[in-house]
Amino acid sequence: MSENLDKSNVNEAGKSKSNDSEQGLEDAVEGSDEALQKKIKPVSLSPGRVQRPHSSPPRFVTVEELLETAKGVTNMALAHEIVVNGDFQIKPVELPEDSLEKRIKEIVHKAFWDCLSVQLSEDPPTYDHAIKLVGEIKETLLSFLLPGHTRLRNQITEVLDLDLIKQEAENGALDISKLAEFIIGMMGTLCAPARDEEVKKLKDIKEIVPLFRAIFSVLSLMKVDMANFAVSSIRPHLMQQSVEYERKKFQELLEKQPNSLDFVTQWLEEASDDLMNQKYKNSLLSVGGAACCGDVAIPSPVAVQNYAYLKLLKWDHPRRPFPETVLMDQSRFQELQLQLEHLTVLGAVLLVTFSMVAPGISIQADFAGKLKMIVKILLTDMHLPSFYLKDALITIGEKVCMEVSSCLSLSSDKETVLKGQIQAVASPDDPIRRIMDSRILTFLETYLASGHQKPFPPVPGGLGPVQKELEEVAVKFVRLVNYNKMVFSPYYDAILSKILKILVRS
Repeated sequence: MSENLDKSNVNEAGKSKSNDSEQGLEDAVEGSDEALQKKIKPVSLSPGRVQRPHSSPPRFVTVEELLETAKGVTNMALAHEIVVNGDFQIKPVELPEDSLEKRIKEIVHKAFWDCLSVQLSEDPPTYDHAIKLVGEIKETLLSFLLPGHTRLRNQITEVLDLDLIKQEAENGALDISKLAEFIIGMMGTLCAPARDEEVKKLKDIKEIVPLFRAIFSVLSLMKVDMANFAVSSIRPHLMQQSVEYERKKFQELLEKQPNSLDFVTQWLEEASDDLMNQKYKNSLLSVGGAACCGDVAIPSPVAVQNYAYLKLLKWDHPRRPFPETVLMDQSRFQELQLQLEHLTVLGAVLLVTFSMVAPGISIQADFAGKLKMIVKILLTDMHLPSFYLKDALITIGEKVCMEVSSCLSLSSDKETVLKGQIQAVASPDDPIRRIMDSRILTFLETYLASGHQKPFPPVPGGLGPVQKELEEVAVKFVRLVNYNKMVFSPYYDAILSKILKILVRS
């Protein structure tokens, strides 16, 4: 299986939060949109790729339609991210070091706080800037409240009454420190437990300007907490609605761009052609994934879809456009692909070691676990462009021989052979590596075909040492596939209906 996959690719949060969380979510998400878009890889055409399938003739669209489409895609991407990523969280916006935006922001902020410092040091003090800050703080605190927080709302409104504060300032009776003390106390009441320490540190700041700067810094973090609370609150509801929502948004995109299923069509056609090869007949029939038509095994729509998703784990991302319906998950499939490559190399090294030095050594759990951890650590940076697998495997060979020698007596000849076999794993064409790769894909295919309704299938021989990691990847992969199927199954069924009819006739 892995041979065919490779070949086809070469060819182409808080104690209490507000009921108005949605607004806080909107504000915080605004800064995270750029990071989210980076996860969604754009479709890039390759000069040498197969010609696109015929599509409906293009039609002209207005700028307004394009903008609305872009907005719809962004909203769909955000909803999709929240649903499929259980760990999704909004992060505080951090501008790059030495960037123009960060320098401008620092200059503007410094000018503002310097102006505030000058006003407060006048005799008598001027409180114009300070009162504006109190007004902003008041609105922020009120935004954290739930409808039932009547007492807290009344407290904030009463103590932070801007008209009264202005009168006190004009009469020289304003106690800014007392206001700051009330604000800190209210922040401590409303913040998430994770912010207790930051709020507590505010009490140790005695100078007014640094105190207000620190207050705004902590309030910014509390806004992010509120947004993440909103995300966790809407996720169950969003999960129920997301399938229809994403399908609707994609249909709107398809109506504006009728060729938006071209790459999906080609992807499914390739999978169908692969499964029609004699090489896959036996495996399809053995798992009940094919229906016989005369002397030819015609793959079922489910079998084609499952195999198509497996192809995404061997995708040539730099050279091939990703199918449109899985475009939002391209980064996830890339991550799974890297994890599987890591497991393939790790499993191959362990299989070579345990097979050669002594099969019984793998039974020694402590030693096997230690050896696995050593190899795993040395392969940690395998996903980085600067990582050289050949060099890493030379180091791994040395380390493995050293560890094995502490338990067994290795002759120099055997040690040389072991190092050589470990270094050979660097090549994708290495027989051991190809075996591991094929068995991993077979495991994923079997688990996917089970519908995720049964326990894990038996792990193929040689994968025992990496079984835990493989099962974790399998769960992520199958969940991702099943969700995508739920959203886009009508489109897949329509496309496969035409493809399989052609196969039957031919």
